[in-house]
Amino acid sequence: MEQELRDYVEAITPEHRPLFDRLHRLVLEAHPEAATSLSYGIPTYRVGRHRLHVGMWRHGASLYGWGQGRDSGFAARHPALTSGRGTIRLRPQDAAAIPDQELLELVRAALDD
Repeated sequence: MEQELRDYVEAITPEHRPLFDRLHRLVLEAHPEAATSLSYGIPTYRVGRHRLHVGMWRHGASLYGWGQGRDSGFAARHPALTSGRGTIRLRPQDAAAIPDQELLELVRAALDD
């Protein structure tokens, strides 16, 4: 992990760090080969030509970057968590109600070829 990315992760607030750590773990569970970097100022996971950006903000996490229809139906099942096209906003309390398996399916859909 490059220093700039480490600095970003270390600066995540304590109330949001568990959510980031969970998402990070799930991405690496789905794709241990995923390259990580800071892109657009936020952590980005790359697998082949696919990208998943995971930004940590005041509300919690925002996930960006997958192509249309590459979210395993997540947005349709959780329309209140979508914010604009291709963005999912997860507050810690929202994420707590979503099983790891469902988030893992989202990650796989976004990053699988």
